[in-house]
Amino acid sequence: MPSLQSALPPELANNAIRLYRECLRRAKYIGSKQHNTQLLVGMVRQQFKKHMHETDPDKIQKLKDDAARGLINHMLHESEKMTGRKFSQGS
Repeated sequence: MPSLQSALPPELANNAIRLYRECLRRAKYIGSKQHNTQLLVGMVRQQFKKHMHETDPDKIQKLKDDAARGLINHMLHESEKMTGRKFSQGS
């Protein structure tokens, strides 16, 4: 299965710290809209801390793909709200 990180800029996808920071930025943005910033930021921090000592390259790639998927989903959601168009296929 190809990596989802190819949809993100390489400087973000290839660097766990930058990916973490972008996830925190998105969590703060979503939290400010839904009035649950501390909860969302805490969830992002918890997930990154939980896996910070992971050494298995395949597991690391999967974790980075999961984070990238979350960012991409949020960007699509925001784009849909701004344009009024649906980018993803509904079920």
